[in-house]
Amino acid sequence: MKTAQQTIGSEERGSDRVEGVLQNAKGKGTRRVLAITGSATMRQLVSLHIGQCGVQTANACWELYCLEHGIRPDGTVAPDNVAVGRDQAFSTFFQETGRGKFTPRAVFVDLEPTVMDEVRTGKYKDLYHPEQLISSNEDAANNYARGHYTVGKEIVDKTLDRIRRVVDNCDGLQGFLIFNSVGGGTGSGLGSLLLERLSVEYGKKSKLAFTVYPSPQVSTAVVEPYNSVLSTHALLEHTDVAVMLDNEAIYDICKNSLGIQRPSYSNLNRLIAQVISSITTSLRFDGALNVDINEFQTNLVPYPRIHFMLSSYAPIVSKEKAYHESMSVNEITAAAFEPSAMMAKCDPRLGKYMACCLMYRGDVVPKEVNQAVQHIKEKKTIQFVDWCPTGLKLGLSNQKPAVVPGGDLADVSRAVCMISNSTAISEVFSRIDHKFDLMFAKRAFVHWMVGEGMEEGEFTEARESTAAICQDYIEVGMDSEPADEY
Repeated sequence: MKTAQQTIGSEERGSDRVEGVLQNAKGKGTRRVLAITGSATMRQLVSLHIGQCGVQTANACWELYCLEHGIRPDGTVAPDNVAVGRDQAFSTFFQETGRGKFTPRAVFVDLEPTVMDEVRTGKYKDLYHPEQLISSNEDAANNYARGHYTVGKEIVDKTLDRIRRVVDNCDGLQGFLIFNSVGGGTGSGLGSLLLERLSVEYGKKSKLAFTVYPSPQVSTAVVEPYNSVLSTHALLEHTDVAVMLDNEAIYDICKNSLGIQRPSYSNLNRLIAQVISSITTSLRFDGALNVDINEFQTNLVPYPRIHFMLSSYAPIVSKEKAYHESMSVNEITAAAFEPSAMMAKCDPRLGKYMACCLMYRGDVVPKEVNQAVQHIKEKKTIQFVDWCPTGLKLGLSNQKPAVVPGGDLADVSRAVCMISNSTAISEVFSRIDHKFDLMFAKRAFVHWMVGEGMEEGEFTEARESTAAICQDYIEVGMDSEPADEY
């Protein structure tokens, strides 16, 4: 089993072998790495899109996956695509129906029908299986307890039944991708309930959550801090990796890097979709160094509780600027480490990295990656914890990034996505905890949740849980004591 200390792992897949010489992260010499480009048994991922945020993110994600695999909005395959030999790559995200159409391995659930009706009548309405779009008629009203105990409870069994059917159509289920926000009532309440139930039914399968956390300045609901703290308790217990996102950070990226003065949710979601696509690229396409979903956990999570990740993506350039920038492997790697590129509002320079996973795609060769990694190691602003000095995991895929026609991003030949485990992420928790404490000290708005069947003790328990996470991050960032010599 690979550990977080290893720079690059080797894995056997299929029959073809390619040897590459990659420099270790400290840059002191080289080591020979075995990477496999042969065909592999495709493994499937089931996506769960929960609440308004989850469903709207889904629109951008499935739009991008369809482009990457040459699938039309009605689920049929473009004739020229099959000849390319990419047909096996479909099965990670899509299942083939008896009529030769492809439908997403996904379940959408929301407690109120408005956003779901947009999907049912939108451009991709024929892509999705109608029974996998589940909605109720009663809103969670930004109330965690309604999503978890009352309204959500009525719909959870139906949702799990649909998930079971999707899972039954997988011959090699790798795990689940969960999309939600923790600020609203459905994403936090129903999201937590589904995570608890998934842990019972599919305990051994990986669960990766892409979770939108409340922004420091931009707020969409007064009770966001309550919902977030209560939901984080479930994310801590029932997910293997949680990638934290926040709208304000992605708004700023859209404004500063893409020149969009008033970004919409679809602008934000298309950026998030690029990150998720990059993470799963090597499950779907061949590459010189493939990264399995389970490898994320092995290489990024040093302790089970320390599994909240930062993400970044580079290059984020508009079509107008693309002609004037070279975007070499070195440049995009450096850009991925920039604080302004982080998709959650926190400054990684104020913390230390425990581990990073860099996934390159497109026109990238191992030699260039080695040089880029070496430059990162030499930068004084990028610090790693002393107990994990070589905490870089690399993935290389030959598939160049796809861009949505008429979208914001330029069509580029190479890109990198970084998922990193940094002690700086505790800044996000501290911010929410502070807002939670201000309200809970006065017991403001608590009656709305208690009235839906919650107990006040759950607030205290969840708050203690997030305080413990903050403390955990502080402790792992401390320099370790020198070992006694025997």
